[in-house]
Amino acid sequence: MNYDFNAIEEKWQEYWSDHGTFQAKNNSDKPKYYVLDMFPYPSGAGLHVGHPLGYIASDIYARYKRHQGFNVLHPQGYDSFGLPAEQYAIQTGQHPAITTETNIARYREQLDKIGFSFDWSREVRTSNPEYYKWTQWIFIQLFESWYNNDTNQAEHIDTLIAKFEAEGNASVNAVCDEDVETFTAEEWNSASAKAKQELLLKYRLTYLAETEVNWCPALGTVLANDEIVNGVSERGGHPVVRKKMTQWSMRISAYAQRLLDGLQYIDWPQPLKDSQTNWIGRSKGASVQFKIKDSEETISVFTTRPDTIFGVTFMTLAPELDLVKEITTPEQKAEVDAYIEATAKRSERERMADVKTISGAFTGAYAEHPFTKEPIPIWIGDYVLAGYGTGAVMAVPCGDQRDWDFATHFNIPIKNIFDGVDISEQAYAEKDATPLKDSDFLNGLAYKQALPKAIEALEKLGAGKGKVNYRLRDAVFSRQRYWGEPFPVYYVDGMPQMIDAAHLPIHLPEVEKYLPTEEGEPPLGRADVWAWDIQANAVVSNDKIDHETVFPLELNTMPGWAGSSWYFFRYMEKALRDEAFASEEAMEYWQNVDLYIGGSEHATGHLLYSRFWVKFLKDRGFAPVEEPFKKLINQGMILGTSAFVYRIEGENKFISAQSKKDLSVQPIHAPVEFVNASDELDVEAFKNWRPEFKDAEFVLENGVYKVGREVEKMSKSKYNVVNPDDICEEYGADTLRMYEMFLGPLEQAKPWNTAGITGVHNFLKKLWKLYHQVDKAGNLGDFEVSDVPASKEAMKTLHKTIKKVQEDIENFSFNTSVSTFMIAVNELAAAKCNNREVLEPLAVLISPYAPHIAEELWSLLGHDESIATASFPDFDEKHLVESSKEYPISFNGKMRFTMELPLDLSKEEIEKAVRAHEKTQEYLGGREPKKVIVVPGKIVNFVG
Repeated sequence: MNYDFNAIEEKWQEYWSDHGTFQAKNNSDKPKYYVLDMFPYPSGAGLHVGHPLGYIASDIYARYKRHQGFNVLHPQGYDSFGLPAEQYAIQTGQHPAITTETNIARYREQLDKIGFSFDWSREVRTSNPEYYKWTQWIFIQLFESWYNNDTNQAEHIDTLIAKFEAEGNASVNAVCDEDVETFTAEEWNSASAKAKQELLLKYRLTYLAETEVNWCPALGTVLANDEIVNGVSERGGHPVVRKKMTQWSMRISAYAQRLLDGLQYIDWPQPLKDSQTNWIGRSKGASVQFKIKDSEETISVFTTRPDTIFGVTFMTLAPELDLVKEITTPEQKAEVDAYIEATAKRSERERMADVKTISGAFTGAYAEHPFTKEPIPIWIGDYVLAGYGTGAVMAVPCGDQRDWDFATHFNIPIKNIFDGVDISEQAYAEKDATPLKDSDFLNGLAYKQALPKAIEALEKLGAGKGKVNYRLRDAVFSRQRYWGEPFPVYYVDGMPQMIDAAHLPIHLPEVEKYLPTEEGEPPLGRADVWAWDIQANAVVSNDKIDHETVFPLELNTMPGWAGSSWYFFRYMEKALRDEAFASEEAMEYWQNVDLYIGGSEHATGHLLYSRFWVKFLKDRGFAPVEEPFKKLINQGMILGTSAFVYRIEGENKFISAQSKKDLSVQPIHAPVEFVNASDELDVEAFKNWRPEFKDAEFVLENGVYKVGREVEKMSKSKYNVVNPDDICEEYGADTLRMYEMFLGPLEQAKPWNTAGITGVHNFLKKLWKLYHQVDKAGNLGDFEVSDVPASKEAMKTLHKTIKKVQEDIENFSFNTSVSTFMIAVNELAAAKCNNREVLEPLAVLISPYAPHIAEELWSLLGHDESIATASFPDFDEKHLVESSKEYPISFNGKMRFTMELPLDLSKEEIEKAVRAHEKTQEYLGGREPKKVIVVPGKIVNFVG
């Protein structure tokens, strides 16, 4: 009976689906274990072989924990809102929901073929209104909350209003906007309803504010920093500019310290923790106020080195600050305006990364030094960002490299840090010199003494105070897109009002096109039915808006990270609920994710935002945990081996890789399916691939054209994608699963090489062969397993395999497990082992890695239940303890033969047994040796 992997895999995938084999139970008597993969976005391209790597690893672990007796939750779903589907809708007119549904069907088909043990009964789609109802609900809870620094948690906004009504805000210790002024209870109680709402927006955890954003005119939307590459949009390569817009923001900065503190309680890779620590950016120093000469305005700066204030010789403001236009003198206006316009074309990421370019403009205004009262020129420079700190820095060129470079470039004075003595002449004479480092003028001890003294001096002067600052900024939460969660918000007199939770979800409306309107409004501005009737509690036609009972709805939608910040709670329920996003009972049982596997690229996006939302939900009593993911593993990337052809510059003529050395050539990616294992290009297929190559000339060598090869990211644009469907069809899903693990350590990047997959496939055929009759010609017969006890050698092989595989799985060293299986099968085949005592536990051992073949063998072994219900084999050390020893038998120090003897024999028994051996008699030749040396467990030596 041959190994028909296609039939076997189809059979068991159907069985798992029909029997709900992997459906987890809530409130089981078994201990719980929650395994989760990062939410996939269902793109139109489908999966390539790099995508399943993390899924295979999590599936192995989930199956292993089931074998260990755990109630395992291993769900899957789709992060199904997103820009790609919207862009496709813009190009084709097809509704994004249709595109998304098609893509999901393709993903599901591919995932099922690989044999994952997902609990599909709990599938989540963020674009499902029954799901985003609860994303809208969480948004409302954030709007209705503020952060109380005294209790160090979020509270309902009603508790803040009560404080305002009773005593004003003088004693309120809250995270809020910096421009909040002190008011009394009387002033609050006499304020208009609109004034109260405007003030509360400065405290709410989600709020409206005018914010600098990355605006992409071609896409008609705001982009996050990680959606921009080299100053253009990652999708489409369109220009991006900085622009001020009124946006919804999330006050994640309120949780900065708790997000830092929480890192010590979770088992995450240290580089990922370091990324979040650096992104949050805690620093201790002082807030310093500089008065602007001839103005009522002041400039506030945060500095970690207030003790260097005597070295300040200029100030630099972010070009986008409103204050810049207010203080710029008429003489400097043209230069400043031109610089601001140029800066708007550079993304924040570019400005942060660029340490070489020195540019700026003088505003013509001056600030006053708090101590010396000397005038300090105020410049603008794009190395200062409005969103970081206060958007202003006090420049100390003698103590900071970038300030030094700026000062020397624009010939600004440079002063000694200690006493403010001008040292410009010396500095400019040594243009290539570097500024003093901290160690040059202050050792660690001196700094600890100087910092509090500097803060004390500033506080006495009324020019500053000590402060802990965070680099983390509030997260912009608006997107000018169609395909996203609608906000549950309508506007009365320009102020946002929340729709009552009882009327959620607010569904996306129909629009004629998915582009911004001609007036620049987001796509929802094209909706004809997009107004809120407060009497009918329903979305109604826009022509009914009267600003009395019918009001306009929010036109922006939520960003992609909204739905992915809480989806792990949604999986805890077996069905969508109307009364809660997940029941208290389900959350108390599952708590949080025990193992989360996904990419490190989400370190400062999804992983930070989800931690923020979970802490908020815990504060408000909606969730039982502070952290969403206990243990996290970043899987490495599977790289593609790209193929290149080489076109001679200026000609439609291609030369092979070996002949291009001295020529000017343009490398062009060739689809890997046109190239064979010997790197030979199917020239005709390539010519027919694109019209411009139809008449191309190829210079052949020995009748073939050889491509160049390069390992790089697997991507559709590089034509190096390998489809897992093709691998499953030719070799089987079990082969794909084991080969991806065999490529190398889970966390490391590794190149894909299809040529190596045959070895893994041959291993599975050897495994199959162990359980079947084999004739002298090597042909497979019927399934046959013996019930007689196994040999010691076979039991030893089994138990050393159990030990190694268990250690490997628990250490996530899946690649070494595959090697262990190969060794085990080779040893068992050599020993001609077909004993149930060995082969039954072996099937369970390999089941997490190759579940289809394991299920088939388990069934053939006579079991009615799925192998998923079988217990993981117990390791018994006694099978690895040696009971005998192969002794070297020597005569006059020369080893002549070996003899296996039990280890528990005495010296006398060993000598007696060796003397009785026929070879001993042969070597002694009837002579009695002078001496017999016996060292138990080591040697036997006959002397003389």
